[in-house]
Amino acid sequence: MARLVESSRGDNADDEHDPEGQTIAFERSQLAAVTAETQERLAEVRAAVRRVVDGGYGTCEVCGRSIPDGRLEARPTATTCVEHAARR
Repeated sequence: MARLVESSRGDNADDEHDPEGQTIAFERSQLAAVTAETQERLAEVRAAVRRVVDGGYGTCEVCGRSIPDGRLEARPTATTCVEHAARR
């Protein structure tokens, strides 16, 4: 997706004079936002996998207690217990 956004960046540079320019700019912005969010989620998943490998998965990074299974099922990339997640 990032390549698609980048490759279309020069297209329709004069958006305000193109009848579809605003739509194209909006779609490009939407795609860029989705791409950034996807990259952020991927980074969270990779960090969770590292915690699995290192033995720290399921442990709150603030207090060191176990993160409840229900929280990990709902949010597998969680790094804090429910108590500390509520404080953020």
